[in-house]
Amino acid sequence: MTYVTGLFLIDANASALNNLGAIEGERYDNSTGVKVIRTNEGFYPYISAQAFRYWLRQTLQQSDFGWKSAPVYREEKIAYTDANPIKWWDDDLFGYMRAPSKRESAKAKREADSSRMGETETTDTITRTSPFRVSTLVSIAPVRPTNDFGVMSRQDGDPVPHEHQFYRTTLQGLFSLSLKSSGTFWYKKKTGFRNLDDVRIDQAKAENLELLEDEKAYRLPKDQRLQRITSLFEGMAKIEGGAKLSIHYTDVSPVVVILAVTKGGNHIFSHVIGENKGRPEVNFEALKESLQIFNDEIVSDIFIGWVRGYSEEERNKIEAFAKTTEAKTENGKEIKLGHPREAFKNLIAEMKKPENSVWLE
Repeated sequence: MTYVTGLFLIDANASALNNLGAIEGERYDNSTGVKVIRTNEGFYPYISAQAFRYWLRQTLQQSDFGWKSAPVYREEKIAYTDANPIKWWDDDLFGYMRAPSKRESAKAKREADSSRMGETETTDTITRTSPFRVSTLVSIAPVRPTNDFGVMSRQDGDPVPHEHQFYRTTLQGLFSLSLKSSGTFWYKKKTGFRNLDDVRIDQAKAENLELLEDEKAYRLPKDQRLQRITSLFEGMAKIEGGAKLSIHYTDVSPVVVILAVTKGGNHIFSHVIGENKGRPEVNFEALKESLQIFNDEIVSDIFIGWVRGYSEEERNKIEAFAKTTEAKTENGKEIKLGHPREAFKNLIAEMKKPENSVWLE
């Protein structure tokens, strides 16, 4: 199987992008903290994968990429999407779980809810393993969050004190997208691969989706699959989101990305970026080892995006390294350096080449 494998960095100058709520034992009841991983080395601020996926979904919904988002339905203490990957792009690439209640009272409520007009009927429990995988975004170095004291004083009477944490760091995340799974829908009786029930199978047949009988799956045409995949990456290049933006405005679009199409789902770039005094530092020995060891698994050029002005010295080192013979794999794949948006754009262009359509198989 073929995957798009990527690493990205977010520059958080003074940020509180993902918070944990009130901190017990602080001097004020309304003291809020940031999420951190506690280790012997110190505190590593992080952003949960759930938060990042939420930012990405919101960015895609508000974009002009033609993204088609599934409606979300609420039923007492649970919520779920329409769970129809044939129709909805996020159900396809982000996965889902749908186990409708069989209670008559629940059925009656669903039928009486006018907001559910057009909902896809669900006759069986269906689940889909997400083709798009993303890690927790973790600070590259330990930092101690700063406690910021403030007051609400626009009203008559005593000011109301409040306190919150923020940090300054670079956050690193990893992601992977299974190209075969994107736009391919299984009907196996297996958790994660029971994507279609009878209703959705009938829809697949009605829309003449390709039947992969041996795999018990239906598949969208390649052009439709590519449209969904490329829209996802266009959204990643322009992603917006995060908490406390009104007082800690942070641009969460990547300042650094490393992208390649690879065979297998293991991440080949996870140890390429290190740190020096809290700033990112490229581990060129690790990069050279990846290009050598995974030579047969790298099927595209390696696209590196690095914003000028951000750790400029490291960018210059990559630019010099890219001109050496060590920056090429034995099968001729090489490093292409530019802005992060250019890296995503060049990856998309590579995927659209007719000779590379085999990546989707």
